Amino acid sequence: MSILVQKGDFNLSDELKLLKTGDGDAGAIISFIGVVRGDSSLKALELEHYPKMTITALEEIKHQALKKWELLDVRIIHRFGYLSLGEQIMMVAVASAHRREAFEAADYIMDFLKSRAPFWKKEHSVDGSNWVNVNPEDEKSLTRW
Repeated sequence: MSILVQKGDFNLSDELKLLKTGDGDAGAIISFIGVVRGDSSLKALELEHYPKMTITALEEIKHQALKKWELLDVRIIHRFGYLSLGEQIMMVAVASAHRREAFEAADYIMDFLKSRAPFWKKEHSVDGSNWVNVNPEDEKSLTRW
């Protein structure tokens, strides 16, 4: 079970090889990658964070997922720094015996990362830069858990 917060990119294939799946116990491995998306005016996204605060929050999200579902492994990677359009921002990978648990746990982790992980985002566009406000839809997604 690992959590990485890093400036550099990652390779999904390499990360999935590090996922612990037991001795044939895993019936499902779910992975999700978030990428920088935007419209024609967005050039990049910049993410800032306080390392100790970030790791503590991500550990708590992982811990809560492990309490809710029987998971064999969880890997979370979240990047920070200046990221251009199309670059990978983060990854969640979950291994479990059954697909339903893996899907639900990955979805849960994503919802809480989006709303509770302490990252501050600044959009860089052709018109300048601005900090991104919390999206009410992200907060609303937490109510289903």
